[in-house]
Amino acid sequence: MGVPSLYKWLVGKYPNIIVAAKEDEGGAGTSSSLAEASTGPNGVGVYHNLYLDMNGIIHPCFHPEDQVCPPTTFDEVFAAMFEYIDRLFRTVRPTKLLYLAVDGVAPRAKMNQQRSRRFKAAKDAKDAELEEKLLREKFRAEGREVQTQETNEVSDPNVITPGTEFMEKLSKALEYYIRSRLNGDPGWKGIKVILSDSNVPGEGEHKIMSFIRGQRSLENYDPNTRHCLYGLDADLIMLALASHELHFSILREDVLPHNLPENCIPLSKELFKTEDFSRKCRGWFPKVTETAHRHRSPKKPYQFLNIWVLREYLELDLKIPNPVVKTDIERLIDDFIFICFLIGNDFIPHIPSVEIHEGAIDLLLEVYKQAFNKMGGYIVSTEKLKDKHAVYLEVSTLEKFFHELSLCEEKIFLKRYELRERSQRKFVHQAAEEWKERNYDNMEENPDGPDLTVKSFSTNCSISTYSQDESDVIVNTLELRRNLKDTLRNKQDLIKSGAYKHDAVRLGLSGWKSRFYREKFGVEKSNEVGKLKNDMVQKYMEGLCWVLQYYFADVPSWSWYYPFYYAPFASDFEGLSQFKISFTIDKPLSPFDQLMAVFPKESSCALPKCYRELMENEESLIHKFYPSDVQIDTHGKRFLWQGIAMLPFIDEKLLILATKTVEDKLAVHEINRNTVRQEKIFLRNSNTLPTGAAFAKTSDCLSKKLPTDQSTSELGGWLSPVNDDSISCGFFRSPIRDLQDIRNDQTISFLFFNPEPVQIISRLLDNVKKPEKTITETWIPKRPLWHTYPGSRPPPETIPTVAEPQPMISGFGRGRGRAITAETALGSGRGYGRGFHGADMAQSRGSRNDRGGAYTYQPDGSACARRGQYGPTFHRQQTAWRPVGNSGSRGGSEQRRGW
Repeated sequence: MGVPSLYKWLVGKYPNIIVAAKEDEGGAGTSSSLAEASTGPNGVGVYHNLYLDMNGIIHPCFHPEDQVCPPTTFDEVFAAMFEYIDRLFRTVRPTKLLYLAVDGVAPRAKMNQQRSRRFKAAKDAKDAELEEKLLREKFRAEGREVQTQETNEVSDPNVITPGTEFMEKLSKALEYYIRSRLNGDPGWKGIKVILSDSNVPGEGEHKIMSFIRGQRSLENYDPNTRHCLYGLDADLIMLALASHELHFSILREDVLPHNLPENCIPLSKELFKTEDFSRKCRGWFPKVTETAHRHRSPKKPYQFLNIWVLREYLELDLKIPNPVVKTDIERLIDDFIFICFLIGNDFIPHIPSVEIHEGAIDLLLEVYKQAFNKMGGYIVSTEKLKDKHAVYLEVSTLEKFFHELSLCEEKIFLKRYELRERSQRKFVHQAAEEWKERNYDNMEENPDGPDLTVKSFSTNCSISTYSQDESDVIVNTLELRRNLKDTLRNKQDLIKSGAYKHDAVRLGLSGWKSRFYREKFGVEKSNEVGKLKNDMVQKYMEGLCWVLQYYFADVPSWSWYYPFYYAPFASDFEGLSQFKISFTIDKPLSPFDQLMAVFPKESSCALPKCYRELMENEESLIHKFYPSDVQIDTHGKRFLWQGIAMLPFIDEKLLILATKTVEDKLAVHEINRNTVRQEKIFLRNSNTLPTGAAFAKTSDCLSKKLPTDQSTSELGGWLSPVNDDSISCGFFRSPIRDLQDIRNDQTISFLFFNPEPVQIISRLLDNVKKPEKTITETWIPKRPLWHTYPGSRPPPETIPTVAEPQPMISGFGRGRGRAITAETALGSGRGYGRGFHGADMAQSRGSRNDRGGAYTYQPDGSACARRGQYGPTFHRQQTAWRPVGNSGSRGGSEQRRGW
């Protein structure tokens, strides 16, 4: 999941970090693609290593959106994944390494989020099933045939969890894919491939970062190695920053494509039998032809997010006036990553006053810059993370930061409360008017409300004459799916659906903190509230330290987790020096134990039968951890999906105690699924490959773990032979139906052990070639802080502008816009002169300026008001690699009280 909306914020404020990727349609091995070996398929430089966070590939192939014929078998999912990876490989064209990382068993801190998401998904699935049943009855009454509803192998996406049969088959399928490409694709010549499957513990992206940290700690590591990491989670950006590798790009899909997908066609109006039907349908659907691939999704364009450009922006945006310590961009970036933990992630909830859609990162940056000298310098010292006796978190500095942040707390809460109350009144009024309009003619027939059973689109349309050929069934099915999606989306909107609960806490109004602890925890006595606050702050501080170590070093504890549903308030972080924080080094859960920790009953069919009984038997020690109904706390949330699932926290010791009693009932193949494995490395066994000898020399050593020869293999670590019965005399059987077996297999494979870094290197390495800087401070928009202006959007007189950028910039905008001169946009500075602690909330009742959306900047320097995230692209070519510039240096820090 990562950090919600972080990508949107980064692109909105630092647009030049994005460059459109050019996909090589020719396929590897063509003469044109081989001619691009020196420049890369995008003509902007060569990437040496490509890393794939496989979660971003598995999910869209397992349950693609808006597809006429989605996959129904695991084999179809695997075939779609192979096509997906091929496309990524053609786009990036790595020259040295491909790393495939599948999520393994996660730390316990992540499991709570996984458990919540899966239980909420099961609850949503029940609602969807009921709504779909009603819609199918509606379509049947109208005489419109739709595809039958079937249960198949891919009905439950929860099987995308380590330990399931699907993940075991996926591992074998990926090995087949790797061997197939190394044997038959010239574009893979010389490529080393590492596969870290779901039986290797750890999240995919963190296994990738551990690999990079291990390699860059080696003496012969090339500091100018160019990395490309594909994935959809925004936390990949933070992890790339935390690596302190300069030549790093994140590849991801453009989440809002601006053109019609290439395999989609407009529907003829003749397909629609009534005006009402055509109004409800979209204008295009995926093609379904004999020549088109049955399961191909509309292709979305790819984008590179270049970390070295983001570093340029941050260096300018984090400029400290008259700093009390020497400015060090590496430490500023580390602090930026740390304070962004407060907006929430997969491990700890966000601070209540810090909501990213309310400009929270702008607020955090402004507080940090304004308070930097008062704090006495930097907050974290990441290079000391592995030093047991060093101070890696300056506690006194952090406490001062929280104090400055707390000065905005009540203003934020008050504005949020007033906006929500106004919005609720508005939508309730609109809903009432719409209901009256829809039901005016039959109010006497249906005095209790609208009838969910819709009879027919029009009495003028003869249902019996409606053609029921294959295309009609497809169109009807797509219409049903969209209607279902729209219905479920409307139910998620608590205000529109009328399910918005009365706000009993009323944050920001007098007595709000007492009401919060009473409503959420049932605590009222001052001494009990004080103890609760103290416990929450200590655990949250542990969480900040845990995430810091997880992002920069390794898992500090597999069993630690934050034991509350809510985070403390910024004003609660006092007396931090009293807390002593340490972590117990332990081991991850087994795959089956993780399944028991995150699965609801509805997914129990993916468990071994003996484990399933522990979940379903009322006499089981752990039965209480699997409630049939999940209470969702939606306080202060507009949408149901934003709510907090009030699930009981799993007692890990009790869970292990229960599963130990049934382990001896596991079958052999189930035991194999429940084991911990090691990463594998694959390469083509060719005498013409210079690195071949460095790896092949271990083949005669059946029991030893030997180091690689980094001078020839360009890869550090250790190798050990694989005991693999699936290969015999160069024959590898295809695990996928309709795909050919591999005969005369020329690949070799070994277990791979990555070196562990002795210390954290939180700086650029020596001899790194720095790109020429191209970003100027005038390109960074100055935004008024959310709580300093009335309404949910900044008034027109505070719309910022930036100076005219160079031709390389790509701007993003959507909708209609108007040019605004710099003088008009900046005006007299209203909205900026009040300081970052806020404006008088009495002004927030005005709504005239509460229009429009975010703002983007066109290449001519004008501002463009838009709806949504960003829209039509103003493309001008931006180079991905720039000429080498001068190097920089690091600054020092002073010692203060901390951990």
